[in-house]
Amino acid sequence: MTKKVHIIGSGISSLSTASFLAKAGYNVQIFEKNDSIGGRARQFETQGFVFDMGPSWYWMPDVFEKFYKQFGYTTSDFYELKRLDPSYRVYWPDRAYTNVPADMQALEAWFESVEPGSAKQLQAFLKDAAYKYKVGMEDLVYKPSLKLSEFIDSRVLGGLFKMHLFSSFSTFIRKYFKHPKILSLLEFPVLFLGAMPNETPALYSLMNYADIQLGTWYPMNGMHEFIKAFARIAQEQGVSIHKASKVERIVIENGKATGTIVNGTFHAADIVISGADYAHTDQNLLQANANYSDSYWDKRTMAPSSLLFYVGVNKKLENLEHHNLFFDESLEEHGKTIYKDPSWPEKPLFYMSVPSLTDPTVAPEGSENLFFLIPLAPDLKDDEATREKYFDILVQRLKDLTGNDIKDNIVYKRSFCVSDFKNDYNAFKGNAYGLANTLRQTAVLKPRMKHKKIKNLYYTGQLTVPGPGVPPSIVSGEVVAKHIITTHH
Repeated sequence: MTKKVHIIGSGISSLSTASFLAKAGYNVQIFEKNDSIGGRARQFETQGFVFDMGPSWYWMPDVFEKFYKQFGYTTSDFYELKRLDPSYRVYWPDRAYTNVPADMQALEAWFESVEPGSAKQLQAFLKDAAYKYKVGMEDLVYKPSLKLSEFIDSRVLGGLFKMHLFSSFSTFIRKYFKHPKILSLLEFPVLFLGAMPNETPALYSLMNYADIQLGTWYPMNGMHEFIKAFARIAQEQGVSIHKASKVERIVIENGKATGTIVNGTFHAADIVISGADYAHTDQNLLQANANYSDSYWDKRTMAPSSLLFYVGVNKKLENLEHHNLFFDESLEEHGKTIYKDPSWPEKPLFYMSVPSLTDPTVAPEGSENLFFLIPLAPDLKDDEATREKYFDILVQRLKDLTGNDIKDNIVYKRSFCVSDFKNDYNAFKGNAYGLANTLRQTAVLKPRMKHKKIKNLYYTGQLTVPGPGVPPSIVSGEVVAKHIITTHH
C-alpha cells in the first residue's frame, strides 16, 4: 500500500523532501499555512514592483544543479541564471568603496593593491577553502548526522585536522591576511551563518570558496524562480500542495504519528515531516511529545533576525550595484548588539539590494526596486516607531555615501521585522536565519532530523542538519527523504 506522507510548510527544504519522496512512490501532501508558497523565499507584487521577501543571494549554483539533474532537468530549463560582475560593492569606514570583481585576476590585483603579497596568500587560502568545500559537500553535508559513526570515513577522519573544525574563522584568516578591508571582505559571508567570525569554526572558509570561486548569481525574474522550479518538479512527481492550510497539531497515538489536524480537520498519515520551524513544531504542534524541552531551545544560539524594507522609488539610482554592503560602521560594535548584549544597534551596518539594476522586470520603467536589511538580535521588541527611526537612518546613510536622495521618490514601502518572522513563519524568537553554526551546534550536535522516540516523525530545514541558508535547506530535504526511503519501505 502506498504510504501517505504529510509535510508541514512549503519552504525550499519541504519542496526538496517532497520531490524525492514522491519520485520514490510515496503519496505526498504539503500543507502551507500562508496564501503563497516558498516560506521565507516568498514573493509579492504591487504597483508594478516584484519583491523577493527573503533570500537575495544566489550562491552555490552546483547544489541547485545537482537537485535538478536528479529529476532530469538543468537550471536553464527553469530560469536564466546571470553571474553578477562585480559580485557586490562594499562601502568602508573611510567612505570609499570597493567593487568586488567576479574575475579572479582582477580580484587578486585588488588584494595586492591593498596588501602587498596578499594575492599569493589568497591563492593558498582558496586552495584550502576548495578542499573544505569538496570534503564538506561530499562527505559531511549529505549525511543525516544521527550518529558519530557516519563520519568514520578515512577521508573525513584524515581530513578533520585539515578542516580546522576546532579553530575560529577569525584566527584562521589572520594567518593569511592583515589588512582590515581584506579581513572584512572575507568575514562577511560567515555572518549569514549566524555567529561572529571568532565564534564560527574555520571550516566555514568554504563559504569564501562559494563566494569567490563559484560566484554570485541572480535568476532573472527574481529569486522566487527557484521556488517555482522546485514546486513544478514536486507537482510533476505527484505532490499535492495545499495553501492556506494551517497545521494545528501533529497527532500522536501509542508513540506513533498518525496524522495532522489541518484547519480543524484530522488527516491520516503514515509519516509526518515538519519543514516548519523546529521549535514551533516541538512547542506547539507536539507539546507533550516534543523532541526537545523548552529549556533546550532557550539555550540554543540563534542566528540573527532582521529588519527588512521593501521599497519602490520612481526614479533611477546611481553609484550602486545589485548587492551593496554598507560596512562604514564598526562590525564589532554592531555584532555585540546581536550576540553579546541583545539590543537595537546605534550605528547599524546594513545591506541593500537593487535587483532592478540587473532585471528590468522587477520594477516599472524609470523606477528602482530596493531591498534593505539590518541584521538584529532575535527576540527584540519591534514597533512601528522603531522601524521608522531605522528607515530614516538608512535613507540618510544612502544619501551620504552614494549621493542618492530617495526621500521624496518613495512610491511604495513595506517593513518586515522580528514580530513578522514570528507571525508569518512561526520563527523561534523571530529568527531570520535559523540556528547559528557554532561548533557546539554543528553536525550531530544540531537538533536531530529524526524524532528520538516517534519513529515516523522527521524534521527538515534550517534548524536541523546541515544548517541555515538555501543550499543547505535543499540538501536537508534530500537527506531526510533518502533516509526515509531506506527506513520506511
